[in-house]
Amino acid sequence: MSVGGRSYDRRVSLGPDFRRLWVAFTVSAFGSAVGQGALPLVAVLALDVSTLQVSMLAAVSGLAGAVFALPLGDVIERRLKRPAMIVADLVRFVALGSVPVAAAFGVLSYPQLCVVGVLQAAATIAFAGASGAHLKALVPPEGRAEANSRFEQTNWLMLTIGPSAGGLLVSLVGATVTLAVDAASFLLSALGIRRIKQPEPEPVVQLGKRDLTAGWRYILGHRELRALFWNSALFGGPVMMTVPLLTVFMLRDLNLAPWSWGLFLGVSCLGGILGAGLAPRLTRRWGLHRMLLIFGVLRAPWLLLFPLSPSGLPGLIWLTLAEAGLLIAAGAFNPSFATYRMQATSDTHMARVVTAWSITSRSVQPAFIALGGVLSVVLGLRGALWAAGVFCLLSAAILPWRPTDRRKVQECGTALSTNADSTR
Repeated sequence: MSVGGRSYDRRVSLGPDFRRLWVAFTVSAFGSAVGQGALPLVAVLALDVSTLQVSMLAAVSGLAGAVFALPLGDVIERRLKRPAMIVADLVRFVALGSVPVAAAFGVLSYPQLCVVGVLQAAATIAFAGASGAHLKALVPPEGRAEANSRFEQTNWLMLTIGPSAGGLLVSLVGATVTLAVDAASFLLSALGIRRIKQPEPEPVVQLGKRDLTAGWRYILGHRELRALFWNSALFGGPVMMTVPLLTVFMLRDLNLAPWSWGLFLGVSCLGGILGAGLAPRLTRRWGLHRMLLIFGVLRAPWLLLFPLSPSGLPGLIWLTLAEAGLLIAAGAFNPSFATYRMQATSDTHMARVVTAWSITSRSVQPAFIALGGVLSVVLGLRGALWAAGVFCLLSAAILPWRPTDRRKVQECGTALSTNADSTR
């Protein structure tokens, strides 16, 4: 199905401005991948905080960042998106850059790390909301599947090489300097976005008072977006739930060496690159709706293989193949999902819908991670992994199985926009 009657049967030129945006995204994605985990490392190595404080740093950053981001979707919707993206990048640059500066002057503290984590999380959500709406205006409908695929490929590529480079950098120059590299990547991203020349369309005039819930109401009022919303929560939550569980599972239950974790992540992420690379071609052949169904189902069962892993090297191979299979399907699904969400969401609600989606994901995933910790105590590690696999499998049932008449999609978006504005 091609939403809105658009065809996906040919490649299109995305233009020099898209390439500028893509380069900016690549730089910041690499910096983020290199700096992945650097903030808790600074907390441990520079401040010698407790395990509880490290856990609280992650929890407070995610949840408080989501709370602070609540009003940002509505604010961004009423403004030009490119300046909002630049501001979000600059906030992350200043926040992360303050850590090595404070460390150099001997005034770094745990509360500062918490504030940095909250600002980084809120700015990341704001950037996602602004960039989703900006990309929709920058790229023509027939090029959005290709554009989203390139972003997805880049993201998985950076996740493949970035953590290894970051680990090497931490060992050579320390965690605070590594965090400075991450901060600098956001400054370079802001400069790259500023080079985009195509004028932005003026924001659609928003009537009535500000509304923090408009994004969620729009999603829940659209049948297929609603299905994808719940599917996303029930897939992403269990997948994130397995991350800390797998670390302990591999090292203790499977008797694997610490280096196996990095190899597991690096090799399996190649699956995401492969899936994202296949997405545009398959979308042109099958259409968006069929892509969502096929790969929404194909990405669901892989977690059930995790608790079946044997010990030693065979277990490492088993886990890597299972994770790679999951990421191939997820890598193909994600660009189709992002493209469909663009097509199904009106311009008046694009930033608010993406922001609401990001806030929900960043709230649901920590809840599943906490649930995984509880289940590991009650059921053991393998039992908790079985539970994650069952939850993830159930996500396939919550897909948009009944396609919406393509002629009605735009009318539905207009009606939802009108209803959302009239209730404010």
